[in-house]
Amino acid sequence: MIKARKGIFLSLLALMLAVSQLWLGAQMKKVSAEGNIKDLIILQNVPQIAADASGEKIELNAIHVFKEGHFMKVSSGVEWKSSNKNIATVDQNGHVTLTGHNGRTFISVKDGQFKDRIAIDYKVDSNRTVKGKPASKATVIKQQGDRYNIISHAISKLSIEEKVGQMLMPDFRNWKGNNVTEMLPEIEQLVQDYHLGGVILFRENVVTTEQTAKLVSGYQAASEKFGLLMTIDQEGGIVTRLQSGTDMPGNMALGAAKSEEISRKVGKTIGEELASLGINMNFAPVMDVNNNPDNPVIGVRSFGEDPELVAKMGVAYTEGLQTAGVAATAKHFPGHGDTAVDSHLGLPEVPHEKDRLKEVELYPFQKGMEAGIDAIMTAHVTFPKIDDTKAISQKTGEEIAVPATLSYKVLTELMRDEMGYEGVITTDAMNMKAIADHFGPIDAAIRAVKAGTDIVLMPVGLEEVADGLLDAVESGEITEEQIEASVERILTLKLKRGIIKEETPLPIEEKIAQALEVVGSLEHKQVEKEAAERSITLVKNEGAALPLKVEEADEIVVVGNTYIASLGEAISKRHKNTAVMQTSEYILTDAQRQQIKDASAVIVGSYTYNVSGRSPNSDQMKLINSIIDETDAPVIGVGIRNPYDIMAYPEVDAYLAQYGFRTASFGATAAAIFGQVNPSGKLPVTIPGQDGSGLYKFGHGLRY
Repeated sequence: MIKARKGIFLSLLALMLAVSQLWLGAQMKKVSAEGNIKDLIILQNVPQIAADASGEKIELNAIHVFKEGHFMKVSSGVEWKSSNKNIATVDQNGHVTLTGHNGRTFISVKDGQFKDRIAIDYKVDSNRTVKGKPASKATVIKQQGDRYNIISHAISKLSIEEKVGQMLMPDFRNWKGNNVTEMLPEIEQLVQDYHLGGVILFRENVVTTEQTAKLVSGYQAASEKFGLLMTIDQEGGIVTRLQSGTDMPGNMALGAAKSEEISRKVGKTIGEELASLGINMNFAPVMDVNNNPDNPVIGVRSFGEDPELVAKMGVAYTEGLQTAGVAATAKHFPGHGDTAVDSHLGLPEVPHEKDRLKEVELYPFQKGMEAGIDAIMTAHVTFPKIDDTKAISQKTGEEIAVPATLSYKVLTELMRDEMGYEGVITTDAMNMKAIADHFGPIDAAIRAVKAGTDIVLMPVGLEEVADGLLDAVESGEITEEQIEASVERILTLKLKRGIIKEETPLPIEEKIAQALEVVGSLEHKQVEKEAAERSITLVKNEGAALPLKVEEADEIVVVGNTYIASLGEAISKRHKNTAVMQTSEYILTDAQRQQIKDASAVIVGSYTYNVSGRSPNSDQMKLINSIIDETDAPVIGVGIRNPYDIMAYPEVDAYLAQYGFRTASFGATAAAIFGQVNPSGKLPVTIPGQDGSGLYKFGHGLRY
């Protein structure tokens, strides 16, 4: 009994000592951090940061600046005050509320050792009126001084390894054969060893809302000095990474809806869901002008073939995304739309002169720049009329043109100097074959940085590329000044979007709770539904085949292969007597053909993503045309992905384009078929005939 009590006592003593050591360690770390604090400033006093004073509320943030140069967001232990509460009040989170009275107030913050302030003027603005009378406007007046040059101070304290690390953005899709869905010690070590500036997530990484919020939080905790750019390709439509939340229709659907308001709503909804998960940068929108029907990689990822439409929809999407606090990225500069080769698989070329490029390919990017887009992604595409520089392919040993990603003439002379872009430039993935096949991973990274990129995305071999860039700086091939200019742009973006490490981060349970309220909310689902319904385009409707008028006992047959179960399910919800025939080899039995002949209506769903797929000689299109020939009942075609599918079966009675395979799009198509929604979409591309003549023009779209 005494031995047992002694054992319990020793165990309790050991536990108390362990807890006290943890507490003491945390306190010592806190004291150490406090001892290293150099200043307390209001973030909005930093020259590169704009303070939004457009509404009745202004959000201010306090940050501690450390002697080592980095900075952290302060959310507790500080006191906020307003010098004139008649003009504005401030709560202890730095949220300023204007009272509506004219005048000036100083908003101050202090932590007992340091303090800072910023002025807010509320004055009559002769340019603004409310009901015919002059209205007042708030203006934030920044304080001046070297203390606010925190970015240049931070860079001056960084080692060259830390500077280069800010420019690297790898992916960690898998680790030792398993998908990375939680922070691993090995990955945490890599984040720290290479001082990474960011990480890109893929569908393998983001399974549920709770899991994603934890993973992203784990990444941010791993970063030692600066917050990480946590990025993703959440374009909407066929490129959607999140496995929970809304599945927005893609860009071509938005182009068909032809509504800047809807595009802005979609961008904002996607931004809000990403932000709630801690994902702070989206590699979207695609600003490519898809004027080549044979394009195998862009297609419905583009808003359409018209540069002005692409610009308007792209800028609206960008505004929505960035309003939600998520950095937007226009891609793929200078334009991947007029290509017939997938840069994941080969090296495409755009042969046009600069004047034509300015009118078409470059136009949306220029408008995006003017609208203040945060970042631009480069294209692994050659533009010989801009840069005819040659390199020797490591794959073939032949001379090849240098792609835009590696071109100084494209990134620096065209984008920076001629078009005036000052934001962040990121490469497309450096593991794509257009780069990986022809250039070694180290050579490609060095070329990209020398060309003017700020972020090397998905370098092939993190250690080798990091060492290669460091060697290039040491040898003088890349100047340290150029590295510092890139780091300045990256840190500016991080400050601008609030990507700053926090002294007291929100507990993960609260982050998850907030994310669960936002991701897939009813409000967001309504945006998803509205965008899908507004996009559906009625291209053909011979003999008023649509909307379908069928009796309850009438049978409808839905035929096809890819995603046909989804189309069938959407039709079945509206008409119970629906048969779905999924044809894996595009072959029907005699019994199936008879059932189709006996049906009151037939709906064929076609799915293509390349030129051969939409050829009338493909098995899919032969089947559809045989159904059209053999059936007296109306045959309704649905282009599930590409609107061009009708080129292969032009004799169909009616044809709807839905531009993607997300659930909301199938629901919207079914609603249009039964007249529950009057289709209002307009073709954002021209559909050519097989002989090259125009089958349906850009802007074409029927209604009931």
